[in-house]
Amino acid sequence: MPDETSRSGKPERSETGTDLDTAGEVLRRWVIVRHATIWHPPTDVYELNERLVVVVEIAGMRDSDFNVVLQGQRLIISGVRPRNTPPDSAYHQLEIPFGEFRTEVSLPWSVSREDVTANYRDGFLRIEMPHAPVQKIQVVNVETQENDQVSPDSEALTQEE
Repeated sequence: MPDETSRSGKPERSETGTDLDTAGEVLRRWVIVRHATIWHPPTDVYELNERLVVVVEIAGMRDSDFNVVLQGQRLIISGVRPRNTPPDSAYHQLEIPFGEFRTEVSLPWSVSREDVTANYRDGFLRIEMPHAPVQKIQVVNVETQENDQVSPDSEALTQEE
């Protein structure tokens, strides 16, 4: 709603005739209310040289503020970003989220859990997860024996009984 002003440059009174309505409109523009909920930081996932790379944009943290968990085929990143202003501040605009956060990534393949690395630098958490080695299938040759042939081990067992 555009501001209405008189020719003198002073705000005109609202339809109800009070300056309280005008003050309320100003306050609505100044204050952005955010509910205390879990928020989700921007997250990129891409493949590079036989590894899956996850990058989370989350400034204002320390290494110890993150929880990084591999659970089955999911990577779960969570933590709490502290408020960066004094608690008694009067906000005019509030767009930077703080408090509890969480992001989850479904892994498209198995990863080598022992070789996962994570580092935090310049406001980005970067996690690299190499592909798990392909498990080779071991083929066992089965030898057949004729029924009338007895192995030396079989004779020894028969004689001991």
